[in-house]
Amino acid sequence: MIVNTVPAGWEIIYQQAHALLAAQIAYEWRTSYRPDRWVETLAAIAQHDDGQRGWAGKVGLTPAGAPANFTMLPFSLEQARQVMEEAARQGRWRSLLTSMHLSFLYEELRGQAEKTNAFLDEQLANQQKWRKDLKVNRQQAQSAYDLMQWCDRFSLILCRNQLPEAERALEISQGPDGITYYVVQQPDKSIRVNPWPFQQKSFQVEVEASYLLQLQFTDEAELNQALQEAPIQAKSWQIMK
Repeated sequence: MIVNTVPAGWEIIYQQAHALLAAQIAYEWRTSYRPDRWVETLAAIAQHDDGQRGWAGKVGLTPAGAPANFTMLPFSLEQARQVMEEAARQGRWRSLLTSMHLSFLYEELRGQAEKTNAFLDEQLANQQKWRKDLKVNRQQAQSAYDLMQWCDRFSLILCRNQLPEAERALEISQGPDGITYYVVQQPDKSIRVNPWPFQQKSFQVEVEASYLLQLQFTDEAELNQALQEAPIQAKSWQIMK
């Protein structure tokens, strides 16, 4: 979950919803830099967080009983494997991009545990095999993944309310074209991306968020029940050239 504080309590955005927002952003990318497997790439971006494990052992709560943001949770090898199992059911291209994403996220953990090392080695070996099977080179795969990572990062900036005030620019990341992009929120709350990477001159994206008034929970069952009953609102952003 992505957990933001709001005046009335908590704003909760599920990671799957954040991934769908990332796919909305990718859909607008200019045609000259879209991968050949465009529909499969959009599917991989939209579903790259599928396979989240069920809560167990208070992973959904902080020690104080507040909803836990995903950045507070430890690495779970079980969850990483489940993510790859979900991807495998949709084909090798989604598997390749998803595996590259896990390498991007967790390669820094190499050396901490033998099982983690084995999982990371498995990802690199599978990526090589899938590239060969799909007849794509490393550069083509990396370009597609760079788009996925860029859209993921941009979506997280929006979902985590990280846009700076006073029209200050925030780096998104380097895109598949090797260019570093920045996002700026205008006084009218519209969003500019510099330089402009999209096909259209203006478009809107949105994500659904749940809102909790209760600040603390005794256990995950109580949190889960509150989330099922929580009001849901769509958050939208107008992105303009």
